[in-house]
Amino acid sequence: MAKIQNDLSQGNVLSKLILFALPFLASNIIQSFYNVADMLIVGNFSGTESMSGVNIGGQVTFILTNIVIGLCMGATVLIGQYVGAGNHAALKRVTATIITLLLFCSALITALMLVFKMPVLQLIRTPPESLVESDRYLTVTLIGVVFIFGYNALSAILRGMGNSKQPFYFVLVACITNIILDLIFVVFFHWAAFGAALATVISQALSMILCIIYMVKNSFQFDFKISSFKIYGDQLRLIFKIGLPTCIQNGVTSISFLFLTAIVNIVGGVSASAAVGAVGKFNSFVFMPTVAMSASISAMSAQNIGAGKLDRAVKACRIGTIFSACVSYLFFALVQTFPTTILELFGNDPQMIADGVTYLRSFSFDFLLIPFIFCINGFLMGGGHTMFTLISGILSAVLLRVPVCYIFGVVLDWKLLGVGMGAPVASAGVLLITIVYLLIGTWKHNAVMGQAVQSEA
Repeated sequence: MAKIQNDLSQGNVLSKLILFALPFLASNIIQSFYNVADMLIVGNFSGTESMSGVNIGGQVTFILTNIVIGLCMGATVLIGQYVGAGNHAALKRVTATIITLLLFCSALITALMLVFKMPVLQLIRTPPESLVESDRYLTVTLIGVVFIFGYNALSAILRGMGNSKQPFYFVLVACITNIILDLIFVVFFHWAAFGAALATVISQALSMILCIIYMVKNSFQFDFKISSFKIYGDQLRLIFKIGLPTCIQNGVTSISFLFLTAIVNIVGGVSASAAVGAVGKFNSFVFMPTVAMSASISAMSAQNIGAGKLDRAVKACRIGTIFSACVSYLFFALVQTFPTTILELFGNDPQMIADGVTYLRSFSFDFLLIPFIFCINGFLMGGGHTMFTLISGILSAVLLRVPVCYIFGVVLDWKLLGVGMGAPVASAGVLLITIVYLLIGTWKHNAVMGQAVQSEA
């Protein structure tokens, strides 16, 4: 058990933050390559229809996975606080509950989606040419969704215990396995989207099995015996209390991107759409260090708040925010200085590059604000204040960003310049509200345990 758990309530704050964040960052980078591998291999060896099928089927699976990640956030926060408080009985109950819950959810979602998969594909306007391949990809991934859900649940448990190294090792194995199986199933067997989906499911299954073996060998609280699969009502309520707002936030954010895509299509053509897509892929890598540090702050805050060390949690948030801001500001300087060079990595079409430069330069002002929002949100999640992060997330994604993008891009006819400005304007509004929330002092109340957290003397 000692090998699994990492006490984040002791030791140097900066080193603890970085040592937790680095494996998480590496996992995200590998996960990005993992997601791109199917597209690259299928696109090069199976044609456009199969590539479209992988993309569309993968989007549906991604939405389902995002829902799971939201619930897992509830478990991560609870586990972190129980570890910090030394409450091993509650730790055992919450791990049994989240594992059993996601096992049940995976069976339910698989059954429902296998029945309604075709209406769903038609609802999202799947092109007729790629409908068969989309159906094949989605069918296989739905059958294997138990492995996708299982791995995310076990990773959330480990991170709540302060262990980000093992999830990194498991996702690395999964990535390598996925690429090898993609080459075998797609290139040699010519199974196209079906082969790519099968490779994904097998690699996820392997990572989940390795995770279980690691936990069992290290005498983890949950022994994975049939009799241990139970749902405890008190822990279930807390998981939903903390995790459900993140589920909703993830869903709303995903929907907001559909509106932004429509706005981009209004203000520009194919080149504008391609430019925004290219910038989006670049931005995903830019935000990774901040996302990793936010997760590190969340885990560290949960353990320290659970241990009653509020000052240490605040210090972790402050140091992590400064670190993230330094990295993000370097990216801002890079984008403002070499935007054309960055866009040329994604293609050589002159109009796409020109549109991309305009969009990237305006959007990149968001780099100056995101470190503060993400890191403070990580801190608030550690204290269980996910309802506030839900409200601020909806405000940023829908109530501010979408209208601003439409007004600047369409009404004022600033086109991609205006659409790009939507992100920093929305972030500025959310950051202002977050500052007010911090000044009110509600964050000093532990939303998980239902009590005020006393600062150390």
